[in-house]
Amino acid sequence: MTPTSTPLRVTVWGENRHEQRDERVRAHYPEGMHAAIRDGIVENLGEDVTTRIALLDDPEHGLSEEVLARTDVLTWWGHMAHDEVSDEVAERVQRHVLAGMGLVVLHSGHWSKPFVRLMGTTCTLRWRNESDRELVWTVNPSHPIAEGVPHPIVIPEQEMYGEHFDIPVPDELIFVSSFSGGEIFRSGCTFRRGKGKIFYFSPGDQDYPVYQHADVRRVIANGVQWARPASAEREVPFLDRYPTDWFLTGEGGQGVGDAEAAGRDA
Repeated sequence: MTPTSTPLRVTVWGENRHEQRDERVRAHYPEGMHAAIRDGIVENLGEDVTTRIALLDDPEHGLSEEVLARTDVLTWWGHMAHDEVSDEVAERVQRHVLAGMGLVVLHSGHWSKPFVRLMGTTCTLRWRNESDRELVWTVNPSHPIAEGVPHPIVIPEQEMYGEHFDIPVPDELIFVSSFSGGEIFRSGCTFRRGKGKIFYFSPGDQDYPVYQHADVRRVIANGVQWARPASAEREVPFLDRYPTDWFLTGEGGQGVGDAEAAGRDA
């Protein structure tokens, strides 16, 4: 059953390093990029959402088992400290996505440990940071993430991301960006992994006030709403052995779902 009667629980994860070191970034985001992303979600979803912020330097990067268990959708922005994210936390995020938690990955989060694990590719791309104008074109206007979004979104200054973007073929391609230097990029893609839904959206470099842009904020909020779990129950898909005549006898399977049982022979 889809949990629509209670507010969507969103955890906004931020690296929060550029804001501490770079005056230009602080000028754009005096409370941090994570706060701007959070504010955009709240202004678009209102009472239908509750939020919390988790940061890289928090204990367990703010993503303990308890926090993730109470998170319907996790948003992720990282850039200069991907390697500082512990493998344990990255695996924990991956596991929760496979079990049904939604994930919205923003900009340079394409190279984050959880996203790379979930994609199974290098997630590398072409880039240039010379204040390009970016046009975000909607190529799937019927998709809920594109609802209320102009065609195109005009971002006056932005870091260029270009092809080839080494990701699996997206389940859905929603946005394609073009840049003043001539490049194009698959800037809005969805994926399904296990029971979880993932939305990647590229606009949002730290050097520009992109997360103050009303249309960008609308896309992120739409993505969060779309990534909402389909079920309130969270369980990683597991190995399940059934006898040959299970359909006739009604006998259940012998699930191998926990860590101890996972070592049994199939």
